Amino acid sequence: MNAVRPSPEQWSGDLDLITMAAKAAGEKALSYFRKDPDVQWKNGGRSPVSEADFAANDILKEKLLAARPNYGWLSEETDDDEARLGCDTVFVVDPIDGTRAFIAGKDVWCVSVAVVHRGRPVAGVLFAPALGELFQATVTGEALKNGAPITVKAIGAEVLRIALAEETVGLLEPGYRASVSRIPHVPSLAYRIAMIADGRIDGTIVKKNSHDWDLAAADLILERAGGALFSLDAQPLSYNRPNVRHTVLCAAARPALPALIAASQGLEGH
Repeated sequence: MNAVRPSPEQWSGDLDLITMAAKAAGEKALSYFRKDPDVQWKNGGRSPVSEADFAANDILKEKLLAARPNYGWLSEETDDDEARLGCDTVFVVDPIDGTRAFIAGKDVWCVSVAVVHRGRPVAGVLFAPALGELFQATVTGEALKNGAPITVKAIGAEVLRIALAEETVGLLEPGYRASVSRIPHVPSLAYRIAMIADGRIDGTIVKKNSHDWDLAAADLILERAGGALFSLDAQPLSYNRPNVRHTVLCAAARPALPALIAASQGLEGH
């Protein structure tokens, strides 16, 4: 017997669900913002996590799994449960993407929530409450920002505005460097990718060791806006694997992506 294929209406319903949950989690996080929340350190003292991250995570987990108890769960702030690997469909969540910015009182942070089905995102939301911005997409619909369609910037002969670390510039292929202008650091990776989707910047390079929860929602939003997030072998990402870390990645409007990938090959070992 053939398995029943999920319909576009299901993903639209999931988008409504994750939008509701992301807004609730974002408003909860906002209640801690610029109020000196308690901060702990994880990953051997390399990564901060605040009480706001945990509070937002609790809201997301409660609301999402109550509505879809058969979906798996992968979140930055929940111990990984390998049971997710047996699920066709999984929530992939970062309660606060850009925790360092959040703790520092900077506005550029967001709640990231995706529904991943058989390795690819099918619904995604980024909610940046301090900025009043909501990005949404389903695999069959347009990318939206605050309800209005968005698209990547058309690529012409002008210098490309690329988000990348200053030390990365020297690792790019020399002939490519003159065609790009580095923009200042954007602390939230998911939000940085959303900036490509709405045309504010042209692309970004993602250092190795980003995680599923940093990327899944933004990946879909960028795809539906006319861009793509690829590894250096020019392949789309697969999510909900045993290893949730990724190698060096490039994101851009599709016409600009091949040159960016080619120029970034020297980053593989860094």
